[in-house]
Amino acid sequence: MAMQVAPTKSNLIKAKSSLELSKSGYELLDKKRNILIREMMELVEKAKNMQINIADIMQEAYLALQNANIIMGIQKVEEITYSIPQDEHFEVLLKSVMGTTIPIIKFKKEDVEPNYSFYETNTAFDKAILKFKEAQYRIYELAELENSIFKIAKEIQKTQKRTNALSNIQIPKYNQQVKQIQESLDEKEREDFFRLKKIKR
Repeated sequence: MAMQVAPTKSNLIKAKSSLELSKSGYELLDKKRNILIREMMELVEKAKNMQINIADIMQEAYLALQNANIIMGIQKVEEITYSIPQDEHFEVLLKSVMGTTIPIIKFKKEDVEPNYSFYETNTAFDKAILKFKEAQYRIYELAELENSIFKIAKEIQKTQKRTNALSNIQIPKYNQQVKQIQESLDEKEREDFFRLKKIKR
């Protein structure tokens, strides 16, 4: 139901202005939503490919580790892994995409420097270390992608609510308001015209 307002020319101008503003807002939000959907679909595709890639790398890493366990013994492998330092050299930065804050994980790919004696290990162990390191960097990239997808999806949801509010509530309300005021003014104009005709007679 349209808001009841006095049928005056100034209110008609206001209602028309509000209607145009609502239509412009809807168009802008609709464009934003479409851009965000396209961006999200591209990221989803990248994330799918990266998940497959990580799964392949992890499979190779575990196979190499299994071989190392067989040749060196599980206890020996476990002892050497304690000497390998944890690598957590990364930082989370933020960038804006269409007003949506997206996280970026900044890290530097470094060559693996062994902290263990080559005499104690074999090529299978070294391969496992390299593959797990490669997987680590890929997981950083995947985490960034998945976080971005989540943030963009939330923004699409918010934008959708706004476009729905404009499309289903605001625009019909101002359309009805313009129509009612215009009809009232036309009716008043006709009455004034007939009144003037009677006076002239």
